[in-house]
Amino acid sequence: MKKTDLEKAKALKTVGKMKREGVPGRFGLSADTVLDRRAQRKQDQAQGLVSFPVKLKQEVISAIRERATQQQVSTNDIIGQLLEDALKR
Repeated sequence: MKKTDLEKAKALKTVGKMKREGVPGRFGLSADTVLDRRAQRKQDQAQGLVSFPVKLKQEVISAIRERATQQQVSTNDIIGQLLEDALKR
């Protein structure tokens, strides 16, 4: 193996590690602890949550995000609430 190939492999390893690390807290304040994917999935399953990807128009997403910031809740909570209300009708 050439020296340049070895250096490229080391760089790829470093970049991979950087992508896996969590985002540091803002200005030294530690943010909520970031769970790895497996722990997050187990926590969601314990709450009865299931991943359900959906494609929506940008206007709808903007309205959902705006409502979420007004009510100070997550977008997942807003979407869940809207879907429950729509299904009850």
